[in-house]
Amino acid sequence: MSEYIDGKLLIIGGAEDKEGECKILKRFIREAGGRDSVITVLTVATELPEQVGAEYRELFEKLGGGDVQVLDVAERGGANHENIVRQLQKSSGVFFTGGDQLRITGLIGGTKLGKALHQLYERGVIIAGTSAGASVMSDTMIVGGEAGTAKKNTLTMAPGLGLLHSVVVDQHFAQRGRIGRLLTAVSQNPYVLGVGIDEDTAILVHTDGRFSVVGENTVTVVDASPTIASNVSEVSPGQALVLTPVLMHVLSEGYGFDLKRRVAHDQS
Repeated sequence: MSEYIDGKLLIIGGAEDKEGECKILKRFIREAGGRDSVITVLTVATELPEQVGAEYRELFEKLGGGDVQVLDVAERGGANHENIVRQLQKSSGVFFTGGDQLRITGLIGGTKLGKALHQLYERGVIIAGTSAGASVMSDTMIVGGEAGTAKKNTLTMAPGLGLLHSVVVDQHFAQRGRIGRLLTAVSQNPYVLGVGIDEDTAILVHTDGRFSVVGENTVTVVDASPTIASNVSEVSPGQALVLTPVLMHVLSEGYGFDLKRRVAHDQS
């Protein structure tokens, strides 16, 4: 197994195309097995589970998915029910909707459902998530923070699901001007890579620790490991950060990135 990746992940920056070519959602279905797929939509992040679940079920069936089921977990007790766990275990693909990432970790972290999710991942089942469902993939996730200038103590982070290691993911990236908060995140531990994913864009993380870009916009990878000067431990809350130098990669479809070697590559 790779140091970084045990299974397949499709991490989506939010607002994926649902009406046109639907490139990202079609890729998820293909990776899950196409017509033979058993897809589970987990609506735990949203406060509108019936509406959101029905939307994705209809979409996945329309786009060629096989058996599509929706699982909603409204309380931690539900995430320990054997029948819900058995339903999840049948999946060839799992999809987390958007909403609030703390609902995901708070309701399924450490439960039987959470453990079953990790077991599926280790077997190579593709796990996908959009928006909040993207942020939660890593072992540490961003749950709040200001756009604009990178400043100390303007970021709230929490433990994620731990499917992706040594990486922190931010979504709706360019559309919401989140470069500053991603830089703030990696300043706290430059060993961790920052990955900012634009809307209608995703990374497909392969078992060898490489990812491919899928979708219409870009993925920004911030690598602060070369940094030789940082004031993160010296400044007061709210003061602007110094972090230099920082290596940045901006990638679109046709390009990929090796998380282990920290290098980009052309896939054409």
